[in-house]
Amino acid sequence: MGNKNGGPPAGFVRVTGAREHNLKNVSVDIPRDALVVFTGVSGSGKSSLAFGTLYAEAQRRYLESVSPYARRLFHQMPVPEVDDIVGLPPAVALQQQRGSPTTRSSVGSVSTLSNSLRMLYSRAGDYPATQPLLYAESFSPNTPEGACPECHGLGRVYQVTEQSLVPNDCLTIRERAVAAWPPAWHGQNLRDILTTLGYDVDTPWRDLPKKDRDWILYTDEQPTVPVYAGFTPQEVKQALKRKETPSYQGTFTGARKYVLQTFANTESASMKKRVARYMVSADCPQCEGKRLRRESLSVKFSGYDIADISHLPLERLAQILTPFADGSAPRNAQDAARHPEKIIVTQRIAEDVVARLKVLLDLGLGYLALERSTPTLSPGELQRLRLATQVRSSLFGVVYVLDEPSAGLHPADTEALLTALAQLKAAGNSLFVVEHALDVIRHADWIVDVGPAAGEQGGHVLYSGPPAGLQHVEASHTRRFLFTTEKPPHRQPRVAADWLTLEGVTRNNLQGLLVDFPLGVLTGVTGVSGSGKSTLVSQVLVELVAAALGHPLEAETEEGDELETGAKTAALEGRIVRGLTGIKRLVRVDQKPIGRTPRSNLATYTGLFDHVRKLFAATKMARARRYDAGRFSFNVAKGRCEHCDGEGFVMVELLFLPSVYAPCPTCEGARYNAKTLEVRYQDKNIAEVLALTVDAAAEFFAGEAQVARSLDMLREVGLGYLRLGQPATELSGGEAQRIKLATELQRAARGNMLYVLDEPTTGLHPADVEKLIVQLDRLVEAGNTVIVVEHTMRVVAACDWVIDIGPHAGEAGGTIVAAGPPREVARVKASRTAPYLARYFAH
Repeated sequence: MGNKNGGPPAGFVRVTGAREHNLKNVSVDIPRDALVVFTGVSGSGKSSLAFGTLYAEAQRRYLESVSPYARRLFHQMPVPEVDDIVGLPPAVALQQQRGSPTTRSSVGSVSTLSNSLRMLYSRAGDYPATQPLLYAESFSPNTPEGACPECHGLGRVYQVTEQSLVPNDCLTIRERAVAAWPPAWHGQNLRDILTTLGYDVDTPWRDLPKKDRDWILYTDEQPTVPVYAGFTPQEVKQALKRKETPSYQGTFTGARKYVLQTFANTESASMKKRVARYMVSADCPQCEGKRLRRESLSVKFSGYDIADISHLPLERLAQILTPFADGSAPRNAQDAARHPEKIIVTQRIAEDVVARLKVLLDLGLGYLALERSTPTLSPGELQRLRLATQVRSSLFGVVYVLDEPSAGLHPADTEALLTALAQLKAAGNSLFVVEHALDVIRHADWIVDVGPAAGEQGGHVLYSGPPAGLQHVEASHTRRFLFTTEKPPHRQPRVAADWLTLEGVTRNNLQGLLVDFPLGVLTGVTGVSGSGKSTLVSQVLVELVAAALGHPLEAETEEGDELETGAKTAALEGRIVRGLTGIKRLVRVDQKPIGRTPRSNLATYTGLFDHVRKLFAATKMARARRYDAGRFSFNVAKGRCEHCDGEGFVMVELLFLPSVYAPCPTCEGARYNAKTLEVRYQDKNIAEVLALTVDAAAEFFAGEAQVARSLDMLREVGLGYLRLGQPATELSGGEAQRIKLATELQRAARGNMLYVLDEPTTGLHPADVEKLIVQLDRLVEAGNTVIVVEHTMRVVAACDWVIDIGPHAGEAGGTIVAAGPPREVARVKASRTAPYLARYFAH
């Protein structure tokens, strides 16, 4: 199927006229059976070419060969805007995303290792004398055959108690003693019903008779009775006697019934979160939290039941199974005589599991356990887990499209990643990788550099060819970092104003750690993946400081998992022994989304939209029509388009195709009603302002100090290419984190703040990393403390102090290997970070 230019060269994919997102009608030839790396500054259009165009088209073609029914089961990408793609094989995408938001998904299920382990226990486990053989599904907590009947395979039981439903028993029912009941009108209604039923709502809860308390909390009865709103108990009695017409008929619901029903049935995440607070969870008494039936737990292998072996680090699991795989494990002669097939089965399954574990260990994931649930993994860990599964799948002739596989990887682990990629390529596959890490880019067979800048100033292919040729492309930002070995300017590390000391820190692989964080400087915390950096900084440090400042952290939960995730958080040991006086406020800048719906966007999150709406409300026309600032919000009924409720698009359900979002036919995507759009500030209406990029808006609002300040900060963290109204759902984790950073930078609070950032360079091109360092320095210069968990050595070299954790991952990590200025840490022989950091200080 050649095109007007003739077919592509043999072994190449030819893209013609790609216009996805900011791509400017791009045409390019890309080799197959090679490691092709897509480079360019953040927001230049690399992902639009690799994922939005190449992968989306490969998926579309594959799905055309699949039955329409099966097609519905795929998460389908929109059809890409491109004239033609020739020579494109089927594709597998490995994208950066948070784990699936259910705690039932785990490392074992994603890697499919749990299936093999269940087979091992079923066929080769040591059964108690009287027990019949169990099939593999009896070893899964997610099947009726395996799940503990008491807790349904969750490992925890949930109940409500008088203490949880009535936290303060000094209050009366009128004073909302039953805190678990809904707030506002519904709660008032339940209190009024109790008055009709003759219960005393004005005596403190603790003084009510036990039988009354029990009925109010635990009854399953739901009587419907007349309600007299606003009447005193005495007046209610009189009205009932006289059979007066009531305000309405009300139906009663006991507190326990309300909490459990709401938790089970509500669609609202906030309601679910609210009622979860009144539920108490404990380890299931029957399975002791192991989630399986007693029969399944009675089967052992190498002395472990399947729940215990699934909690071991993968490294330890490999050590246990290796002797069975290579046949060196001691054999029970009696067993061998009676069940010779058991030995063969054990060896076969163990061989397979050990081979698959090897890939995971090579990728630096040996510290994970099979039971570890996927929501607790970082995007980088999850992607490497999927990558390991692909390396073992023996597919051939496929394009793997990867999104920053080095994210969250220490340079020492990047080498293992490159080996895994080489294995996939050697098996006859093509690799299209979007990447910023120079160590990965240097290993490319071919580079496609997109740019020159971000957003509207990007979208051109500056270079497509072998790496060496990029050296001559003046416009490329990547070239500057790839071919020069220039050292960052030498700087004298700043001296700590004081020290924040934590002692007795115990969690995950940290055991009784004593650690000193310098205050008033920039500190980098480093170490191989899984060494304990994030546990120390993003969990322990943040929790201890937040509690000491009187701002205990809300447990971050995925929707629908309020109870399960809350139950799993590890107990924390440790205390702050000095340095707290130097901290007024804690700011955590993470990569969690800034909002879950398209209604949340850059302008609303940073607060600059409030100022913009006020400017519109102050115009002559708005004042004449009496429009206030609320009129210019697409979340408020009076200003938004009625047809799409301010969404800007309507969803069209197509039965066997992905649902299509079409621009709203009434407002044509503007989100506002016609009257609101008549108001103009300078020469633009509110919808046109939201469509501006940050760069364009900075020119437009140059005279407005407050708006300009927000926009300048966003530009300085490298986000000038984003549109003001860009929905939160379209932002990457790195972009969300930088929006949070810009929002913090524009706050005028000065001094004595503690900023904690976990891998802020994720998704950043080296050119943008330079901008980030400038911002972090500004925070420190204003008298604040900044602590970053970081793998990018350019950032670590720019720190005043470095704490290196290790020496290895998991059980072999968790200690402080080195602490000091970067130049000194670079000389520590025991540190695995030192050799990579030393490159920045070599003479």
